[in-house]
Amino acid sequence: MSPARSAEPAQHGLGTPPGVPEPRPTPPAPAPSPAVYTAGLSKHFGSTVALRSLSITVERGEVFGFLGPNGAGKTTAVKVLLGLVRPTGGEGLVLGAPLGDRLARRRIGYLPELFRFQGLLSAAEVVRLHSKLLGLPKASWPAESSRVLRTVGLDRRADDRVATFSKGMQQRLGIAVALLGDPLLVVLDEPTSALDPVGRRDVREIIRALRAGGTTVFLNTHLLDEAEHICDRVAVIDRGSTVATGTLPELLGHHWSVRLKVTGLPDRWWAGADLPGSWSREEDWVRVRAIDPTLVPDVVARLVGRGGRVEAVVPENESLEARFLELLEGR
Repeated sequence: MSPARSAEPAQHGLGTPPGVPEPRPTPPAPAPSPAVYTAGLSKHFGSTVALRSLSITVERGEVFGFLGPNGAGKTTAVKVLLGLVRPTGGEGLVLGAPLGDRLARRRIGYLPELFRFQGLLSAAEVVRLHSKLLGLPKASWPAESSRVLRTVGLDRRADDRVATFSKGMQQRLGIAVALLGDPLLVVLDEPTSALDPVGRRDVREIIRALRAGGTTVFLNTHLLDEAEHICDRVAVIDRGSTVATGTLPELLGHHWSVRLKVTGLPDRWWAGADLPGSWSREEDWVRVRAIDPTLVPDVVARLVGRGGRVEAVVPENESLEARFLELLEGR
C-alpha cells in the first residue's frame, strides 16, 4: 500500500522544507509603558508626611498638569520622580524604569523653579557647559546648542551674556538646557510663574511643539489658566495624595452649562417638556445646568420647532479654578 498523500499538491522549492517547523508569526510589539507611573507613593520627613499614597499615570506624548496648593507635596513628588529623594513607601516607574534609574534619568530634561546661570556666560556657553555635564559627545555640542536655542527662540542671542537677558529670556534658556539630549520626558517646575503674558504665550508654544514631536511634558504649576490652555490631562493633589485626575472635561463633568435667550414661548415653557439638564430663569435668559454640550443643538432645534426664537446661545464652562477650589473644600 502506498503511503497516504496530502490533499495539497507538493510545492518544490517553496514554503518550509520537510521536518522544519513552520515559522511563528511575529507578535506585535508591546505598548510602551507610561512615561510616569506611581502607586501609593509616600514620603515622610520624620513626623512630617509630604506624600501620602500618591497615585498618578502620565501617558507618553501628553502634556500632564500637576496641580495643587502650596504645601500639597508637588515639589517633593517631582524630586522623588527624578530620583533626588528616596520614597518612604509605594512604587513608581519613570520611562519604564525604577525611580532613580541612571539610564532613565539621562532621558529626562528638568527645569527647576529656582535656577540661576552665571551672568558672565553667553547663552551658547551655558548650553555647552550643560552638554558636558550631561556627557554628550563633544562633536555634537555645536549642533545640539543650535537646535535647543532655536527651539526656544534664542538662536540670535546665542553669543549674548546671560546678564543682559530678561527674566523671560532666562526662562527660555532654562528650557533650552532641559531639552539637551532630546529627552523623552521634560519636567517643568513653574515655567511661567514669573513671565508676562507674551512670555507665557511663548512658553506655551514651546510646550505644544514638544508634544507635537512626541515628547512627554510634566508641568508642575499653580497657574490653573496655564493648565487649561495646554494640558491634555491634569492631576489635583492635596496633602500629598491624589484628589482627582483626568482630562479637563472629565474633571469639570456636569459643571458645564449654557445660557439661552429665547422669545416667542410662554413663561416657564420648559416645564414638563422632557428636556435634558436643569433649567432656571435668569432675567431675560434661561440657564441650563448639567447638560451634555453635544445635546445643545438638539435642544435648540426642539425650541425652534415649538415656535420659539433662539436669539443667543452662550456656553459656560466652570473654570478649572472654581472646580479646583471645590475639590479642595470637599476635603
